[in-house]
Amino acid sequence: MWPATTTTPEGRYTPAAILGSVNSAEVVVESAPASGLPLERRPRTDFPTYIGPATHLAEERARLSVLTWEHFDARMMGATIGAELTGIDLTGDLPPAAVDEIASAVADYKVVFFRGQAFTPAQHIAFARNFGELEVHPFIPSNTEEPELVRFEKDADSTGYENQWHHDVTWRECPSKATILRAIEVPDVGGDTLFADMYAAYEVLHADVKAEIDGLEAIHDFVQAFGRNVPEDRMAEMRERYPEATHPAVCTHELTGRPYLYLNRTFVNRFAGQTRPESVDRLDRICRMTDTPEYQCRFHWEPDSVAFWDNRAVQHLACSDYWPETRVMDRASIVGERPRR
Repeated sequence: MWPATTTTPEGRYTPAAILGSVNSAEVVVESAPASGLPLERRPRTDFPTYIGPATHLAEERARLSVLTWEHFDARMMGATIGAELTGIDLTGDLPPAAVDEIASAVADYKVVFFRGQAFTPAQHIAFARNFGELEVHPFIPSNTEEPELVRFEKDADSTGYENQWHHDVTWRECPSKATILRAIEVPDVGGDTLFADMYAAYEVLHADVKAEIDGLEAIHDFVQAFGRNVPEDRMAEMRERYPEATHPAVCTHELTGRPYLYLNRTFVNRFAGQTRPESVDRLDRICRMTDTPEYQCRFHWEPDSVAFWDNRAVQHLACSDYWPETRVMDRASIVGERPRR
């Protein structure tokens, strides 16, 4: 039972309120609850979730742990995803060898992070162009200086709705292959971004689930996220310019050759050959794999922090826990190829 007085005059909880009382009980078991259970990730029978050790991550985690680099140092942040790179300045001209090594690090770690990179918008664009052609987003306002930079500006009057797992722009026939996001102004607490490894999410699926989805195609549609902001007299034009895109539910990465899940609740409207009501339960069940903490890493932003991620092998989610504080970010996206089975 909690004591009647729970806080100090300053509003802090008292130790007594936190600890409560302790009851003694007889211990009737001799082994840990998980002893004797198989060493594998397996689905629960009562809920659409997986439990047990993520043993399928061990090989990739070990591979990443011994990587070394010439132009920077790397510190892993998740078991198979995320590394913070230090000892390199992205604001100037980089030698080709450094550019190639950064690209390799993105392919290996799936997302890499840098701090203290005081980009101007022009420098942000110049860095991003080292890795390919940049896209212009038709449905999000750009940085006023560079049309290829998408500006996300949130404050007390414009809240964040990016707190759902997604790959960027999957409604395009050729979605972006990579994203470079820079923090301009961020809250001291909150506003983190989470990233999830879609290789790991696919690998853990049991054979019957893989057989169920390996041949599926999904219909992606910009209207789900951006339709409400398109002027009525421009919708037909935008529909013609950006028709629904059909992509495999499971794709093969063009660089690594590894399969990854390519489904999200943000842009997928339905599965090919099905209505949306017929698709929602299956879509939700498969997308739940992204929620698994073992496949994730989390990044806390500071001004001039940069995240560079593979938009094919990674989904991301921006925490909307900072209202009414201000969060301003600029994003450059690198044009990709059409996803393939």
